[in-house]
Amino acid sequence: MTDNVKTGIRIKDISFLGFLAAMAPLSTDMYLPGLPQMTTELGVGASLIQLTLTMSMAGMAIGQLLAGPVSDHFGRKYPSAAGMTVFMLSSLGCAMAPDIISLLVMRLIQGLSGAFGIVTARAVARDLYTGADLTRFFSLLMLVNGITPVLGPVVGGQILYFVSWRGVFVFLCFVGLVLMLGSLRMDETLPDERRIKSMGGSFKSFVELLHDRAFFGQCLVQCFFFSAFFSYIAGSSFVFQNIYGISPQEYSILFGTIGIAVGIFGVVPARLAGRVRDISLLRYALSQGLVGSILFAIVVWLHGPFAAAVGALLVAVPIVSVMGASSFSMAMRTQGKKAGSAAALIGFFSMISGGIMAPLVGIMGEMDARPMAVLMVCGTLGALLCCEIFVAPSEKKKSDS
Repeated sequence: MTDNVKTGIRIKDISFLGFLAAMAPLSTDMYLPGLPQMTTELGVGASLIQLTLTMSMAGMAIGQLLAGPVSDHFGRKYPSAAGMTVFMLSSLGCAMAPDIISLLVMRLIQGLSGAFGIVTARAVARDLYTGADLTRFFSLLMLVNGITPVLGPVVGGQILYFVSWRGVFVFLCFVGLVLMLGSLRMDETLPDERRIKSMGGSFKSFVELLHDRAFFGQCLVQCFFFSAFFSYIAGSSFVFQNIYGISPQEYSILFGTIGIAVGIFGVVPARLAGRVRDISLLRYALSQGLVGSILFAIVVWLHGPFAAAVGALLVAVPIVSVMGASSFSMAMRTQGKKAGSAAALIGFFSMISGGIMAPLVGIMGEMDARPMAVLMVCGTLGALLCCEIFVAPSEKKKSDS
């Protein structure tokens, strides 16, 4: 990596930054096959176990608000390494948690520290790329982010063959160690002269960004769409294992299949960057997400077959990669030295909504998929409305000028 904006995209940049950004979401996905097992071992209900997802997502949301200003002030390299160190230790804490309270605390810390990886990856991308290359990079970043969560539940499901759910967090501890060492080897992409000189100035960037109507609109789009996406993340394990009766290993394969589709859709913005406007890609992605969510709700209400439920989710979920790439690119393209703070705000809005949705999915028990379906429809509809109200008018002004 270099300190200058460049053209052309390097595999090295995509691979490391992709896995760095995917580390925190991976910590959510990998232990999903073990959620039913955890309810039994810890002696708590599904809604309380799903609160471990909420704590992780809340940690990721709040952590990004800290990581953004820190990275804009101190640079990208060492804050990332520090975050991965804490992530490694908190993962070990999750593995050793004796009860649900201890696990919830460790999950919060794990999310807080993992947020540094998310912010670093997006900020470094903005340091290195611009224009169509930035859109291509974000789409390829989403591709890596799609592949990594695919591996998560599959690996997690296989770990459960040999050990309990605690073994999943031991594995995450080792992955955190690898990413910490990788962060230390990463070149610094934010030179001293481009850094925000005070932490106060870094936090002031939040106010300036939120007064930008188009940027705030992208935050809302991410907030609503990811509320739908995390409703799927939180609810799918119980829906398919408890309602449709598949095993943890079969669920991990199903989750992986949908994740592969996320990766495949991630190629679309990279191929179309510079030829199709980002706003057109965003509108298409949000519309497809809404249609798929409505189809899933219909299947749920009619007690439809397993294949129909999977088919509807294959329409609704994979399009998240197109939504993410186009939305991130539009939001980040003009941020410059505020890239860390901008990435933090977008990440905060997307993660906090997911944290709120996770326990609501299980509010009617382990055998009812209707809350998941309703939340997915509301989330995708809200995202589309925010796009039309806040983002589209700004893009029209730019095209007319």
